[in-house]
Formats: sequence, structure tokens, C-alpha cells
Amino acid sequence: MSTATQVPAALEMPRDTYLNAGYGVKSWFLTKDHKRIAILYLVSITMFFLFGGLMAVLIRLELLTPAPDLFQSDTYNKLFTMHGITMVFFFLVPSIPATLGNFVLPMMIGARDLAFPKVNLASWYIFMIGACFTFSAYISGGVDTGWTFYTPLSTSYLNTHVVAAALGIMIAGFASIFTGLNFIVTTHRMRAPGMTWFRLPLFVWSMYAVSLVQVLATPVLAITLILVALERGFHIGIFNPQLGGDPVLFQHMFWFYSHPAVYIMILPGFGVISEVIPCFSRKRIFGYSAVAFSSVAIGVFGFLVWAHHMFAAGISTYSALVFSLLSFIIAIPSAIKVFNWTATMYKGSIHFNTPMLYALAFIGLFTIGGLTGLFLACLGIDMHVTATYFVVAHFHYVMVGGMLVAYLAGLHFWWPKMTGRMYPEPPAQLSALITFIGFNITFFPQFVLGYMGMPRRYHTYPPEFQVLNVLSTAGASVLAVGLLLPMFYLLWSLKYGEIAGNNPYRATGLEWQTESPPPMHNFHETPIVTQEAYDYESMNEEEVVIG
Repeated sequence: MSTATQVPAALEMPRDTYLNAGYGVKSWFLTKDHKRIAILYLVSITMFFLFGGLMAVLIRLELLTPAPDLFQSDTYNKLFTMHGITMVFFFLVPSIPATLGNFVLPMMIGARDLAFPKVNLASWYIFMIGACFTFSAYISGGVDTGWTFYTPLSTSYLNTHVVAAALGIMIAGFASIFTGLNFIVTTHRMRAPGMTWFRLPLFVWSMYAVSLVQVLATPVLAITLILVALERGFHIGIFNPQLGGDPVLFQHMFWFYSHPAVYIMILPGFGVISEVIPCFSRKRIFGYSAVAFSSVAIGVFGFLVWAHHMFAAGISTYSALVFSLLSFIIAIPSAIKVFNWTATMYKGSIHFNTPMLYALAFIGLFTIGGLTGLFLACLGIDMHVTATYFVVAHFHYVMVGGMLVAYLAGLHFWWPKMTGRMYPEPPAQLSALITFIGFNITFFPQFVLGYMGMPRRYHTYPPEFQVLNVLSTAGASVLAVGLLLPMFYLLWSLKYGEIAGNNPYRATGLEWQTESPPPMHNFHETPIVTQEAYDYESMNEEEVVIG
């Protein structure tokens, strides 16, 4: 992307960066700089990821044998509930928007900051307050309803701290709303001169679609959880059939948010992959408009498919057929993205740097997750595999194999811009390979377990399922190594990494036209955009040095 920006070309790290402006702890906790707020989110969600990962390790250790060796039933129920709540609401949902989106979106459109810097900081505080409420529920005795809070489990049983956990999630939801509003207004009002809608990077398109979903869907979750708390506290008959309520109503309201929430998690990953693949293929993205509009289409159709989670819950056959058809339709814009990424790589000059390895892993894993989603959209097959480990495997292929891998791709891609330092490539590439192998060993056997009929959320199972469970637990050990390695070499790179320079990947985005790390207000002069995004063909390939 050509610009008229005048920025220093020196490779030394600048002195007026967001990292060096104000050294005290207070300067971080009172900052209104979107880049520092992104770092605060990054540290926070990393802690939550480690906690949720620890719960996953304990779950897999319990499932190593058919007998309940480590935990009683109640404890096991609390483990998988805490794992699900932490990973979904405090890692997967905020991971890319609150960290990478917060950091690079203003720079991508040539803005000095987000539209509402104080609201941006408030969103992080609200997120942390919500986390405190939810984790207080864990400390007080835990929650054993599953991360979906299905009624009557969440409304009739008294030995679980549902209200505190639900209140924390509801509060954290306001952080998502604030972030979404900030991104929408920033994208509309703060684009640099010449940055038309069809010159926007595809990451911005994805974040815009995500923001619309966050703003429109999250209030429904908040209302649903408030009703659960009211029913639980005042015995008002809303969802509990013993009080005259309807538990299916809860599922309608919960999934009306939670299926769009799937796209809150995965759409940002699509945006990351759309940045990485053109850069490391040295080609213009194939079908820019189709990829951009497919993000909006996914956001729209995401509101129309919630009831495919309820085929076995007693909805009418007519409703099930309609939602089955809609679930097939929403696969089309996702397939468009995969086809266009593949076409972008065709005859490209591909460089297998770490972000590209994660992007390739994303395509493979998300494709498996998406195709198995079509199985669950089929009424007959869904009746057989619903509430089995087939669903667990599908969900993790989409969320972990998709979103988490895309998050790692984006984190490695923009790490030089965030820190001004390069990470060491060999251990990073090894980590990507270990993660891909470990993930497949962990979750592919669970497709077979689900097809064979092993139900989810059980800590005991028939002996004939043990071999596949042992294989899955062994794969989880490999996956843990792959996911922990980046913590070590990325932290190492902060002090010992090679100076990155302004644009180590010779990428075309505006964020690469300023220093690394960026100055406080991103640009010394307002950039002027004169060409479309991903115009790699016009760059002098002789000067391109990647890695």
C-alpha cells in the first residue's frame, strides 16, 4: 500500500514509543494508548488461558482410565465447567479483538488511536472486574452446570455458584460491547485520506463484522443470565419447569447469542489469515471483494442458525429443517475464504515463516472443523452424535484448531511491530509443527469416540473406549508442549531478539510504514493512501527479504 507518510528509516528502536513513554506501573494502568491497552489484554488473557489449560490437563488425566481415579463426579463437573467458561468467555471471545485488533486496527486505517480511548481503557477494567466475579465463584466452590448454564441445572440446584459466575460473564460482556462500538466508530470516522472501504485491509473488514455481532448479540446473553439469576434468587418461573418455566426458552436465548459468539471467536482469525497468506505468498489476495463480503455474510447469517444446537431438544420438525438448511448455507462464505486463500497461494513465492506455518495449519484444521459441522447440521446424524465427543472434537477443531492457531499466527506476525524485536525462527517453527501434530492426535480420536457413542461430560466410560482416550491424552501432552514453547522464546526475544526494523516482512499495510515499536500516536504525519491493499506485485521483489 503506497502512502505519502514520512517516517524514519533507521533500524534502531525509537525513544518515543508506547513502550518507553512513562516507565511506572501507574502509567500503564491509566494509559489511554490503544497499544498499551492491547498489551494489558494480552497479559490478562494469557493468564486465563493458562488456567483453562490446566483444567484441560486435569480432565485428560482423569480420562486416561475408565475408572474415576482422580476426581469424584461433582469435582469433575466443576472442572469441565471452569475450563469451558474460562476458555470461551475469558480467552476465545476477547483474544484477537482485544489484543491484536486493539493494537493494529487504528494503525491499519491510518488513525492515531481508537475513537474513544477512555472507553477502551474502561473496557479492560470491566473485563477484569467480570473475571474477578467469575473466579470468585470458582474459589467459593465452583460451578457444575457446564459452560452453557443449561436450565434446570443452573436454576434448581443449590450446590453451585451460578449467580456469581453468570454476573462475571455478563460484566465481561460489556467490555466486548465497548470494544465493538470503538471499532465501528473508528472504522467509520477515522480512516486516513484515500482509505476507502475497498482499500481496507481484510483484517479490518473482519473486525468490523465482529464488532457488529458483539454489539447486537451480547445484550441477549446479558438478559438471559439476568433472568437465570432472578429465577434462582426469587424463584420466578422463567426457565425451571418446576416453577412453570420452559427450559427450551433458555436454549433459544442462550444460543441466539452463543452461536454468533462462535463467529466473534473465528471471524477475527479469518482476518489474520487474510493478512498472513498474501504477505508470505507475495501475491495480492485472490477475490478481495468476495473475502470482504463473506465476513459480513457470516456475521449476518450467524444470527439465523442458533437452533441447530437444539435438534434433540424437542423443537418442531419444520423448525429443524429450516435451521438445518440455514446451517448449510452459512458454510458457503466460510468456504469462499478457504478457496480464495488457496488461490492466493497458487503460483505464489511462498515463504514458510512461522506465521505462514500457523496459517497453513489453520486452513487444514478449520476445514476439518467446518466439514464436521455439516455433519451436525444433518438431522439424522446429529440425533446420533449430539452430546457425544463428536461435538467436542468439532468444537475444538473450529475454536482451538481455528481461532487459537490464527491467534498464534497473528501474534507472531505482528510481534516485531509490537516489540521491535524478532523472535528466533527455528524454535517458533518447531512449536507450530508440534502444535499441529499434537492437536490432531488429541482431538481426531474424539470424532471416532463420538461416532461410537461415548457421551461428553462423563468421567467414567466403558473399557473399550480406553485406547482412544489414552491416545487423546497423549496428544494433549504434545499439544501442551507446542503451546507453552512460544511463551519462552517470545519472552526471550524481548531482550535478546534481533532488532526487527520497520517492516521485516516487507508487508504492504499501513502499520508497517511506521517504526517498530510504533510511536505514541502511531504516525508522525497522517498517511495518504493511494493504492489498494495487498499490492505486492508492484513491490520490487529483489528487495524482499523475509526471515
